[in-house]
Amino acid sequence: MVSIVTLNYDHPEVTCALLESLRHITYREIEIIVIDNASPNDDPAILFNSFPEIIFVQNEKNLGFAGGNNKGIRLANGKYILLLNNDTEVEAGFLEPLVAKLEANSDLGAVSPKIKFHERPDTIQFTGQSHINRYTMRNHGYGWGLKDVGQFDEDAPTAYVHGAATLVPIDVIRRIGLMPDIYFLYYEELDWCTRMEDAGYSLEYVHNSTVYHKVSLSVGKNSVLKTFHMNKSKLLFLRRNIHGAAFVIACLFLLFVSIPKNTAVFLMKKQIDHCKAYCSAILWHLRNLYLKDLYMNPTL
Repeated sequence: MVSIVTLNYDHPEVTCALLESLRHITYREIEIIVIDNASPNDDPAILFNSFPEIIFVQNEKNLGFAGGNNKGIRLANGKYILLLNNDTEVEAGFLEPLVAKLEANSDLGAVSPKIKFHERPDTIQFTGQSHINRYTMRNHGYGWGLKDVGQFDEDAPTAYVHGAATLVPIDVIRRIGLMPDIYFLYYEELDWCTRMEDAGYSLEYVHNSTVYHKVSLSVGKNSVLKTFHMNKSKLLFLRRNIHGAAFVIACLFLLFVSIPKNTAVFLMKKQIDHCKAYCSAILWHLRNLYLKDLYMNPTL
């Protein structure tokens, strides 16, 4: 069995489109768990009224991406857990190749499919990623923004799987723990993948499975909320995963290159709200220099 876990936060019509696409998949041994992350505006009742087959849970407060998914994982009965963004839609046969890859390779910690832009279904969003540079905190995705002409039609190792669509064996989660819920949005899957790698697992992109992603519908493509959490989470990843001399160099790079540059860009574009959100993300870390739960990871 595959337990499919997805989060809803307002916009239940978006989640309905995902659930409708899941009704047409050819892999039948599934359960679908929908966690509503305390939607403040839109009533999610349409979800369980229109899709009575789902397991539906409504949180009393927004637990963020990691916390919400962890709640779904704790309810799951499957051998495999599929974390699937609610702003995705899937091809009918997308699940079989992912399961087959994990069934055949016990050393794999997780796999992700080919992800394309929903609004541009011939254009690639994800076919794998490089490791984050320990000094600059930057990395790159393979194929992002390119037309799909078959150039990535082979399975390949990846440094990180994609949070929008990730299949993980429950035994891996039992061993390394749940997603790090110290993150609210962004970087949680990168941290999780780092822990998988540290535990000896590898990660793969699976080319013959395809998911279409609508991208940032919950927070907005260029929202102040995204600016805050993206930068707060980047620094959390740095503090949790980079150590020794590399940590010192990365901090110097941020202090003398990244922070001045990003602040200047926001100001030149007259994006004052984004500049404030960026500074707030940095100040959060200054206020929490000695955060006692910094390295904590929840377990099943």
